[in-house]
Amino acid sequence: MDASDPAVPSAPAEAHEGPALAKRRWPRIARLLAILGPGFVAGAVSNDAGSIATYSQAGATYGYDLLWAILLMTVALMVVQEMSGRLGAATGRGLLQLIRERFGPGPAGLAMLVVSVANLGLVATEFVGIGAAVELFGISRYLVIPLAALVAWYLIVAGSYNQVEKVLALTAAVFLAYPVAALLAHPDLGDVARGMLVPTVRLQPAYIALFVGLIGTTISPYQQVYQQSAVAEKGITPEDYASERLDTYIGMIFSVIISAFIVVATAATLHLSGQTDIQSAADAARALQPLAGPAAGALFGVGLLGASLMAAAVLPITTSFAVTEALGLPKGVGLDPRRAPAFFGLVTAALVLGAALAMIPGIPVIQFLIWVQVLNGILLPVILAFMLLLANDPRLMGGLKNSRPQNLLGWTTCALISLAVIFLLGQQAYSLLAAGWPPH
Repeated sequence: MDASDPAVPSAPAEAHEGPALAKRRWPRIARLLAILGPGFVAGAVSNDAGSIATYSQAGATYGYDLLWAILLMTVALMVVQEMSGRLGAATGRGLLQLIRERFGPGPAGLAMLVVSVANLGLVATEFVGIGAAVELFGISRYLVIPLAALVAWYLIVAGSYNQVEKVLALTAAVFLAYPVAALLAHPDLGDVARGMLVPTVRLQPAYIALFVGLIGTTISPYQQVYQQSAVAEKGITPEDYASERLDTYIGMIFSVIISAFIVVATAATLHLSGQTDIQSAADAARALQPLAGPAAGALFGVGLLGASLMAAAVLPITTSFAVTEALGLPKGVGLDPRRAPAFFGLVTAALVLGAALAMIPGIPVIQFLIWVQVLNGILLPVILAFMLLLANDPRLMGGLKNSRPQNLLGWTTCALISLAVIFLLGQQAYSLLAAGWPPH
């Protein structure tokens, strides 16, 4: 019988198309990976040591009650980070450079101070996270923290920007343990949905402080400074901006999904078991027990180490971008250190100071990590206000100027965060006065 005879069954079409389809899929995957850049790194790096501590504390203390805040901040984060990428593409300049050129040295100095103070605290938190991670394996933090600072310095100074970016993007895979742990913990889906869709607001100082900390760790000032400067350094133009916008949205969605799963995992394990206060990295590691069992501490330690190293390489870059842009000095990861001595000198100084602060004996790890995020939330409105003013300047932005919906979302975000910060500071001031401060 001839093979062409209709009575002879032919091989399935998929058998012939399989290799061809696979060949067509790989270029698509490659194109997607090629898109991932400053936006994805800015999103992934936000889930650092301080973020893990803050989200874990939120889940342990309040269960699913703060998931609505993360959902709300998802929109805010995407609006803010998209605007920072658009500013970089439209102007080819970093945020602090634009502030200096548009508003003068005084406002630029204020923005530089805000970013520097926030970032120095954050650099210290990353090395605190590195120390806490290695101590889970019985290794002294005093041995590893200086070594980690040296590795971060080498990545920044000796590697090209693209190499640094790829290393940082790849380390984001360590966060995938949280969704698995959350699912294995079998959370009550009805409670999760209520926590996400029904806002629960408590006027207690601890709740408001943690709420501001969630803002500061989800929408951190360094993310905007880093992304805009990175977009400008990569030479992304308005014509290329569609890919950068996609990169930003992918990075922010990835970041927030992981954040939500951290809260769910800790709520379904620590909160339900009655452990509502996290005092150490070992306490936080228990959220991964449904996935790793007795090895939860080791898995958490690896994830915390990767997250902290990733952020420890980005934060000094951001600090250096902010200061050199505000002062009009040469800057850029891709430059030879001899052409930008101030830029690389500031990177070195940030790493040294951050590592030194992290090695202070007796530092309360979890509390320190969370309060630095609260500080970021307090300082954030200053940076957001500058960004919104710049993004509405047609001379700078041209066709990428903010639209009305973007302005509505942006200014609403800035106003709501400012109100939360004012309320928090008012509560703290009232508590001090009630306690008899200042002493007579």
